[in-house]
Amino acid sequence: MSPPSTPPTTAPRAWPVRAVAAVWARRIELLRFGTVGGAAYVVNLVVFNLLLHGPPPFDVLAHKPVTVNVIAVAVSTMVAWIGNRYWTFAEHRTSHRVRELVEFGLVNIGGLVISSACLAFSRYVLGLESPLADNVAANGVGLVLGMIFRYVMYRTVVFRGSA
Repeated sequence: MSPPSTPPTTAPRAWPVRAVAAVWARRIELLRFGTVGGAAYVVNLVVFNLLLHGPPPFDVLAHKPVTVNVIAVAVSTMVAWIGNRYWTFAEHRTSHRVRELVEFGLVNIGGLVISSACLAFSRYVLGLESPLADNVAANGVGLVLGMIFRYVMYRTVVFRGSA
């Protein structure tokens, strides 16, 4: 008598393979998100450096780096709102613009907290105060971490309907 045969099973894909497949499936959306994010990043960078390290009268807040970061993020958020609503997630936007805008704003506050925490840590814990350190902390590490947070939240919370 032969042993009972078991049907062949397909092993589940490892998580890196699933992650790559998910990214590939959303490649156009991610390219658009990156383009909008790049434009918002440039706006953020210009406003941040102009207010923190720029010539008079723009440097009036040079002694308040976290406040400057808040202003820069607020301005760049408007660029991101327009680009993401009408281009990146156009087919997923809802008819409830006010609710969507509030959710978008709340998500961006979360991103702002992430980038401001990175800047505050760099300035007040590590004691780094150079323009390079400010930009690495707020506009490098902080914005990358904030970008990941924002994409996930835009996709799952803000833009979840159909136009």
